[in-house]
Amino acid sequence: MAAQRLYLDHAATTPMLPAAKAAMVDAMDRWANPSSPHADGRAARATLETARARIAEALGWRGHVIFTSGASEAIAIGLRRAKAGRVMTSPVEHDSVLRVTPGAKRLVVDADGMVSLDHARFVGDDGVIVAIQHVNNETGVIQPLDALERDGALLFADCAQSAGKLPLPEADMIAISAHKFGGPPGIGALLVRDLGFLHAGGGQEQGYRAGTENLPAILAMAAALEARTDWLPDAARLRARLDAGVEAAGGQVVARDAPRIPAIASYRMPGLSARAQLIQFDLAGISVSAGSACSSGSLKTSHVLHAMGWDEAAAGEVVRVSFGPQTDEADVDRFLGQWTAMAARAAR
Repeated sequence: MAAQRLYLDHAATTPMLPAAKAAMVDAMDRWANPSSPHADGRAARATLETARARIAEALGWRGHVIFTSGASEAIAIGLRRAKAGRVMTSPVEHDSVLRVTPGAKRLVVDADGMVSLDHARFVGDDGVIVAIQHVNNETGVIQPLDALERDGALLFADCAQSAGKLPLPEADMIAISAHKFGGPPGIGALLVRDLGFLHAGGGQEQGYRAGTENLPAILAMAAALEARTDWLPDAARLRARLDAGVEAAGGQVVARDAPRIPAIASYRMPGLSARAQLIQFDLAGISVSAGSACSSGSLKTSHVLHAMGWDEAAAGEVVRVSFGPQTDEADVDRFLGQWTAMAARAAR
């Protein structure tokens, strides 16, 4: 019989937690439109507002919660509607940030992808919003957002990869996505310290987002955030084992010396393209992703690695491995066995 597949692509999406599934199924059996004026609608509205409070409590958030379809929409609302004259971002942001900030000033990052604090001081008197990802989705690098000297500028933090895992940074606006922490796809939120930071637009969500709220998904997101969150120490031990095994096999750990979330790591296998690695891992029943984005059958080298100073050839040999709550030592050893064999063939 074929071996069971090994899923190590949790940074792309994490399978729904049982508690989230149960909450969603239950809500689907009894939900109504929260904007309807009748008793069923009022009951749905009360449930929605309770879920909003539960999510804020689980995240330790003291501001407003605007529900969206995910982090990408939260980013678009926050950065396009911010009451700010200028936008600054780092060059290692997720594509969803770069797409909505084409004219923004890009900050400097070092070889580990860390925003240089020497270049991260902002004058906010003319209305500046600074967008910096809390945890990078390719490298796992954690930016020290609480150490930034903002001088009055607004801070927008993309926390898609850190929410539900790490404490939120002290930001003015934060984007989260439920399917990154065991909730369903298609639901997320924009967390806003003060609604006065935004121009309104939309008939729902306090006037800041249009569209009927997806109450079943919102309840599932709340349940996912309230579920187990103590697995990162185990992930740190597993990631250290994986780092050491990859290096022993002649591989390179991306951003090895930077602070990284234990759930995400990227590795270079010299001599073998990311495309070839993905095919071989997939044939071996292992799901990982590239450190670059596949589009229309052609491999596009990661802009994150380019910003960190990697050349085209080296960046094209990087794959990403990401853990979930159920990942264990046997999973790491299975991946390492395949990695070691592939690296040995590539070195011949």
